[in-house]
Amino acid sequence: MSRFAHPAGDRHAEPPPHERPPLAPADLNRINPAIWPRTAGRADGALTIGGLDIRDLAREYGTPLYVLDEDDVRSRMRDYVTAFAGSDVHYAGKAFLCKEMVRWLQDEGLGLDVASGGELAVALSVGFPAERITLHGNNKSSAELRRALEVGVGHVVVDSYEEIARLGYFAAELGKRPKVMIRVTTGVEAHTHEFIATAHDDQKFGLSLSSGAAAEAVRRVLELPSLELVGLHSHIGSQIVDTAGFEVAARRLTALLVQIKEEHGVVLPELDLGGGYGIAYVEGDEALDVKTIADSLREIVRKVCTDAGLPVPRLTVEPGRAIVGTGGITLYEVGTVKDVEGLRTYVSIDGGMSDNVRTALYGAEYTVVLASRESDAAPMLSRVVGKHCESGDMIVRDCYLPADLVPGDLVAVAATGAYCRSLANNYNYLPKPAVVAVSDGRSRVIVRGETEDDLLRGQL
Repeated sequence: MSRFAHPAGDRHAEPPPHERPPLAPADLNRINPAIWPRTAGRADGALTIGGLDIRDLAREYGTPLYVLDEDDVRSRMRDYVTAFAGSDVHYAGKAFLCKEMVRWLQDEGLGLDVASGGELAVALSVGFPAERITLHGNNKSSAELRRALEVGVGHVVVDSYEEIARLGYFAAELGKRPKVMIRVTTGVEAHTHEFIATAHDDQKFGLSLSSGAAAEAVRRVLELPSLELVGLHSHIGSQIVDTAGFEVAARRLTALLVQIKEEHGVVLPELDLGGGYGIAYVEGDEALDVKTIADSLREIVRKVCTDAGLPVPRLTVEPGRAIVGTGGITLYEVGTVKDVEGLRTYVSIDGGMSDNVRTALYGAEYTVVLASRESDAAPMLSRVVGKHCESGDMIVRDCYLPADLVPGDLVAVAATGAYCRSLANNYNYLPKPAVVAVSDGRSRVIVRGETEDDLLRGQL
């Protein structure tokens, strides 16, 4: 199961320090390969990634700093393409997107899911093939739909009756006939945080299967000659660590495929089961193995379609976090170390909820280590907090760090490649950090860090 703290407002009682599992100093220095990038390790005591000492990265680029292991990310792309051979793998760009990331996707043969006109613009700016792009979104603007039609995106996933009518009108006006998928709310409850579970009926995404809205959406698309209905789409949530929910969703979608065949005489050739595959954030977390995911999902789709007397549709999956999450870390410098006697030590770093809002948003948990050196000091119960004027500004709510931690030390937070830079903000007018890619002993900026001039640009 994925690990989440209780949502804000539900303050749960934490066990006192003496009831927590004892840690040896060596545990604090360990770099668990399930949590950290594939090239991560230690050399002369310091954390290294991509063959580079993080102390050198901090000196050259400053902190906070997002560090992305290019070899890790590319290898996970290849893992998915290999495991899902014969199916389509579309990277969920919302996890993290920039021009260089799009180039890696193109190199490794993946498609791309975008959820806005801005994400589409990033992909098009480096010549990514439009036919390998799928446009998502629960409230796509008229401009976004028109742009998608004009450039010829491969698929548009429709999310409402209004959007079906709007897309059909624009397609007829422009002389286009886009391939359309209907996002179906299957009613599957993913075992994850409420804010990232997306397939239960009471939420903004999709068209409900149980209410008949999805079936009605099929009728409306088929009535429009300017739209080509090719399949159904489902996304049951994020940070999912077992495939049981996907099986239930596949069975319910297959029942709708049968209904479509019986009612309309149409056999849809595609089925998109979304993404949301979980990664490990802290010790004890489980992560879905890509081969296990692929074998399981293909067998699920094959079996349910065969049982229903349908041809097996072409499967599409949409990993995002599972590709980029583990390959990214965030590097910070410690500013203050404040002991609150009898409770814990507050370790303040030079970033915070502006570069990682996930802890404040839905109680995400992370692994943090002293990165600039090793230590044999005793563990101290700590909370890693940011510099924002907000009591909920936490990066790691509950962790152990060495008791000899001092201002000026560097700490690294693992598994921040997904949804940290994407959700970054300028609260308290902090500039967003740079993103640096590392590989084979070399580093380069792939997203420039913001300056004060950037923060003031646009103000009158």
